[in-house]
Amino acid sequence: MHEILIAIGEDPVREGLERTPARVADAYAEFFSGLGVDAQAMLGDTFPVTDGSVSEPVLVRDIEFRSVCEHHLLPFTGVAHVAYVPSTRLIGLGRIASVVDTLASRPQLQERLGDEIAATIESGVDARGVLVVLDAQHDCVRTRGPRQTRSSTVTVSSRGTLSQPADRAELMSLIGAAT
Repeated sequence: MHEILIAIGEDPVREGLERTPARVADAYAEFFSGLGVDAQAMLGDTFPVTDGSVSEPVLVRDIEFRSVCEHHLLPFTGVAHVAYVPSTRLIGLGRIASVVDTLASRPQLQERLGDEIAATIESGVDARGVLVVLDAQHDCVRTRGPRQTRSSTVTVSSRGTLSQPADRAELMSLIGAAT
């Protein structure tokens, strides 16, 4: 950070900037706190489906997240909508947000983030299907280049029984009702 300040023509020891490198290091430690963390461990204890009573999808909408684009090291923020069709295990609902947060807390691409969330949930509870819809605003698009301040990017990642558009149409409708 010290060298970046010099490269942009600033004096890194002037008042107001002398602690900036340490502040940025602290912020990056928080932004990237998911590095080296096993996202599947964030699922915690899962619960058995003992009587086959849960066969329909479980959907958690509007999970807020923040991440950092690995191309520009600028933030992107948004909401995740995560659905899964249980097989033999259920996930504590708050644990889904923990998975999203852990995986978002790494240098990331939105497309990969959705795939990683879907893969973690699919393998963590042997889900029959998983759907992850991310809707985010990227500061690299909002503040540089075309400066599209109101645009957002939507990505879809799916697995198993929710990988066909017709099979996930009801969930997409429920997600759309959230906005």
